[in-house]
Amino acid sequence: MIKKALKIFGILLILLVILIISLPFLFGGTIKDKIRYLANQHVNAKVDFTDVDISLIRSFPQASVVIDELSIINFEPFEGDTLAYAKTISLDMSINELFKDASEPISVQKIIIDEANIAIKTDSLGNSNFNITKKQDKTEVATEDKGDSFIFELDHYEINNSKLLYKDEISKVALIMTNVNHSGDGSLSGENVILDTQSSSEVSLILNDTKYLNKNALKLDADLELDLKNQRYAFKENKAYVNQLPLEFEGFVQLFEKYTEVDLSFKTPSSDFKNFLAVIPEAYAKNLDGVQTTGDFSVNGSIKGKVDDTHIPKMDIKIASNNASFKYPNLPKSVQNITIDTQIKNDTGLADDTYVKIDNLTFRIDQDTFAAKGSLRNITQNMIVDMAVNGTLNLANLDKAYPLKLEQQLNGILRANVNTNFDMQSLEKEQYQNVKSSGTASLDNFTYASPELPNEIKIKKANVSFKPKTITLDKMQVTTGTSDLTAEGTINNLMGFLFSKQDLKGNFNVSSEVFAVNDFMVAQNESTAVEVDKTNEEALQIPSFIDATLNFDAKKVLYDNLELKNTKGSVKISDETAYLQNVTSDLFDGGLAFNGKVSTKSETPNFGMNLDLSQIDIAKSFSSLELLQGLAPIAKALTGALTTQINLNGNLNKDLTPVLNSLKGNALAEILDAQVSTAQTPLLSKLDSQLKFLDLDKLSLKDIKTSLSFDDGKINVKPFDFDIKGIKVTAGGTHSFDMSMNYNVSLDIPAKYLGNDVGGLISQLSDKEVNEMKVALPIGISGNFSNPTINLNTKQAVTQLTQQIIEKQKEKAKDKILDKGTGVLTDLLGGSNKEKDSTKTTTDEPEDKLKDAAKDILGGFLGKKKKKDTTKTKN
Repeated sequence: MIKKALKIFGILLILLVILIISLPFLFGGTIKDKIRYLANQHVNAKVDFTDVDISLIRSFPQASVVIDELSIINFEPFEGDTLAYAKTISLDMSINELFKDASEPISVQKIIIDEANIAIKTDSLGNSNFNITKKQDKTEVATEDKGDSFIFELDHYEINNSKLLYKDEISKVALIMTNVNHSGDGSLSGENVILDTQSSSEVSLILNDTKYLNKNALKLDADLELDLKNQRYAFKENKAYVNQLPLEFEGFVQLFEKYTEVDLSFKTPSSDFKNFLAVIPEAYAKNLDGVQTTGDFSVNGSIKGKVDDTHIPKMDIKIASNNASFKYPNLPKSVQNITIDTQIKNDTGLADDTYVKIDNLTFRIDQDTFAAKGSLRNITQNMIVDMAVNGTLNLANLDKAYPLKLEQQLNGILRANVNTNFDMQSLEKEQYQNVKSSGTASLDNFTYASPELPNEIKIKKANVSFKPKTITLDKMQVTTGTSDLTAEGTINNLMGFLFSKQDLKGNFNVSSEVFAVNDFMVAQNESTAVEVDKTNEEALQIPSFIDATLNFDAKKVLYDNLELKNTKGSVKISDETAYLQNVTSDLFDGGLAFNGKVSTKSETPNFGMNLDLSQIDIAKSFSSLELLQGLAPIAKALTGALTTQINLNGNLNKDLTPVLNSLKGNALAEILDAQVSTAQTPLLSKLDSQLKFLDLDKLSLKDIKTSLSFDDGKINVKPFDFDIKGIKVTAGGTHSFDMSMNYNVSLDIPAKYLGNDVGGLISQLSDKEVNEMKVALPIGISGNFSNPTINLNTKQAVTQLTQQIIEKQKEKAKDKILDKGTGVLTDLLGGSNKEKDSTKTTTDEPEDKLKDAAKDILGGFLGKKKKKDTTKTKN
């Protein structure tokens, strides 16, 4: 019997295991159908999920249902927006629920939501993306009353690692809650529910583009009493933490058909001044352990009234501290005589009537006292600011009294006595006549050091005067490294810049005895000096928030290896573009005039410029300016003076250096007077060695003009003429910034310079004819400037010379034939008085005489003239 019983028990156990494993496959469709049924019946949005997993083991003896990657996507007017997404939703329920039909309600005892992302939005037209419930007729409502969907009889629920966004375009409110973790234990099955909840999150609050909270840590341990029938939710024995500040609160929220009633009060559980430091985010306040405090600090208030489309709750929140102090254990100084008297109040329930009143805010570090008072009114519409500050701060004491995380040490004395009154609308519309500011501020012996700057910046003195329409920089004296600056000017809209996100507008005059650009450049170490991948470099940008004009006058400007003297001009910065206007300077023993612009507004920075260099030293300019080296590399071999006008534009690299292959433009250059040193360039050195008849080192170039154009990395030199010791030279061609070239040069040289190649040709010419006869010698130049290929086309020159000599000798032959022919014709016509030669035969006809004369002439031309053979028998 025992064996039989054990055998039956074993069989039942195996069947139970098989049943537990197989049930999810048998009833999975029921839950999937249920979810789809609910979505189709109730939601006007696209609901989707990747899978539904059912297990009888995971939460045994209950069934566990896990929905993977559930998403709700909005239709119009929020087409494509994700209203809600959850990585997983886990539901625990009785196994009996798996056997229900899709239209029957399912009872759930436990729900866990992981990594949810919920975005609730209201647009400027009042449309809300959470309005996705389908409208139902009375028949459907009646059906629902009989029961469908899920019935939540929870004893536990969780929301883990989630995010909530609430954004209202009408009220300009944005609430962002990240790292949301919330859990509750209790019973949700009856009409009166008591829940024990724990919540934590990081909260950011933005109102009218002003960030009031920035990832402030919130914690809440609350006992909630839910009256579901009357929709009244009460808070009992609750404690919250704002950053490290504890708050106790009580009250209730009750929902009515047309409005919500709120009645809440809160206070700090103690009056220790450490509560004030706890309000500050822990990243800035640091660890409060060991901080010594005196005096008190308290926050208490009430929020009471109804909330509807017109009203908000009335509120009265007081923040106060009297004669308090604090000192961090590892810092040498303390902050003393702290007084805070601030109130946030609304007496009417209308949002526009909410105001912040600062009756007193005072503190002292050593002997320096700083105080502020004022108010912020009409904060939801056109906020009105009325503030006054008065006091002195030794900046060097700030991080000695408070654990500031400064990247560099600050020094200097700040003094301020300023009153200002303005409304935000006037700032936005740039109606600065409505901005009423008065007072002064000064900064003395201020020093600023940073790893990004090679030298410490020192401001000896800076005075600022506040006036109703403008803020005047009366005088500022700055030194750093070898540079000095003195500046004065006006800022037109400091308040608009600080409070209304406007571009900073102003005009400044700056003068300097010595301005070394390298004093303001980032110092490179070994790691930063190494060549890096330019695609990973951070691009230099012209600030987008500046709209200002800077007039400058510098006695000496040092940039890299350049020294510019008496530099004057102006730069206007606007819309991420710097416009340089009427810039003049003494440079390379000559003059510089410059106009141009640099823009970083587009993805690829670009520039354009007109550059006029007048009577500059060639050697100095071409050894210092990379651009000139690229435009005319051969000028490296010249010493003398040059005048040039350059007009070009192109793209810039991320470090704002020109992309040479992108340059387009033209240039006109004139060599006023120059000497040649062939040893400076391989091209002239090789050319000099092949042209034996020229000593290029002894040449003088004067008043030579040429024009250049450049496009896509190529420089085109228009053919131009010049004279070298009586030899006319014509040159033209192209080269690239990579120093490759293709030039054609023609020398109009005396024939004798062709040497042995034409010795036989010119032997019959007189010395005068040889000296006067010239021939074009073509020279082809290719390769690159460091390794040129020179092709002297002497064959073409010799061919040309031969043709010239033939033409010359033809002219001579023609003249000689005419001379000799004249005598023959005279004899034939009987015009001669000479007696006939009795020794000549009668066969000597006039035709023979002409032939003999021609032979004499042609024989001389061909170099084959022979004496007549007198022994030859007469015909």
